[in-house]
Amino acid sequence: MRSVHRIRLTFTLLGALALSGCLDEDGGSGDDTSTGQVNFNGFNGLSYQTASQSGTTNADGEFRYYPGETLTFRVGDLPLVSNVPARQYVTLLEFFETTRTELQSPMVDDEGLSTHTLTEQQVLENTTLMNISRFLMLLNWHQNVAEGEGIDIRSRVIAQLNAALPELTAPVDFGVSESEFTATNPLSPANQLLAAICFYPEDDELCEDPPTQEEIDNAPPRPENDEDRDPDIEYSEDLQAKKDRIEGAARTMEDIDTEDAQTYLTRELKAISTTVANRYFLDEDVASHPSTDTALKQVSVRRIGGGLSLAELEAISTRPQDVQINSADWQSGEVEYFVAGPSGGESELLLSFRPEDTYRWVRKQLRVIIR
Repeated sequence: MRSVHRIRLTFTLLGALALSGCLDEDGGSGDDTSTGQVNFNGFNGLSYQTASQSGTTNADGEFRYYPGETLTFRVGDLPLVSNVPARQYVTLLEFFETTRTELQSPMVDDEGLSTHTLTEQQVLENTTLMNISRFLMLLNWHQNVAEGEGIDIRSRVIAQLNAALPELTAPVDFGVSESEFTATNPLSPANQLLAAICFYPEDDELCEDPPTQEEIDNAPPRPENDEDRDPDIEYSEDLQAKKDRIEGAARTMEDIDTEDAQTYLTRELKAISTTVANRYFLDEDVASHPSTDTALKQVSVRRIGGGLSLAELEAISTRPQDVQINSADWQSGEVEYFVAGPSGGESELLLSFRPEDTYRWVRKQLRVIIR
C-alpha cells in the first residue's frame, strides 16, 4: 500500500519545483535590482557591467543595477568609460568625473535662482565629452539621430568594429584634442574604425571593397554610343562611379560636428529635466488674499506619490513690493510669504528646488493676487 504522506510530499515537491520554474522564467520575482537608462530616448547596444550585473542596453537604453554601484560601458570590445555612478538616468555628461563634478555646481540665472541648465550648457563645451558623443552618434545605424529617437548600435556594426580593433595604429583615446581625434591625414584611430564599418546590409554593393585605381585604368572606356555598350562589361567610368559611391558611403568624424552633438545632448537633457519636474507640484497654483490680511501664508512643494525629499530650496517674489518671502524650508518643502501691497497688486512666487537624488533643479511658480 502506497503511503498517503509520500504522495502528498511528492505533489508538494512537484508544485514547489513548478512554481520555482515559473519564477525563474519570469526573471522578476525576487529581483530587487533597479532599472536605469542611458539618455532619455534610448541607447541600444552598449555593453555594461556593475559589481553585480552585466548585459547590453536595449532600445530604451536600460540597464540593471543596485543602488550605490558604478557602471563600466563598452561598445563591443572597445572600452568607453568606467566608474560611472548608476542611477535612474545616466547621460553622456555623467560619463566622466570632471563633467560630473561640474554638474554639481549650479549657476544663477537672470532671476537670481539656481539652475542646472546653464551648467549643462557649459559642460557641453568639454572636448572629451564631444569626442565620445560624436563617435557614438556616428555608430548609430542611421547617420543622423532624429529628434525623439535614440541611438541604435546594431550587432552588425559591433562585429565590424571588433574585427577592426586589432588593426588600429593606436588605441582610441577620447581625451585627445578635437583635431587629433578627428584627423584624416593620417586617419585617427576613431576614423580608422569608422572607415572599417559598413552601415548597410552585408550584401549591399556599398559594403564591397572599392575598385582599385589599377582596375579602373585597365578597364576599357565606355563607348560613346549606347548600342555599342556591353552590359556584361564594367567600363572604367562605371568602376570609377562605383569607387566614388563606396568611398562616399564611408563615415568620418567630420560627418557629425560639435554643434550636432550639442543639439542632440541638449534634447536629451531637456527631456529628462521635464520628466523630473513633472513629478513635483505646488499645493496651489493661484492664491488670492485681501490686502488687509498680512498674516503668514504657506505654499508647499509636493511629490506625486509622496515621499518628498529635497536637498535645497530657494524662493523669490517677482514683485516684493506686493508680496514678500518670509522663509523657505527645504526639509519640509514649505515657503512662507505675506501680503505687503495694496488691493489690485499681484506677484509671482518662483520656487527653485533640487530633489535629493539629482543635480537637477526644478522650477515651479505660484501666482498671488491681492484683492
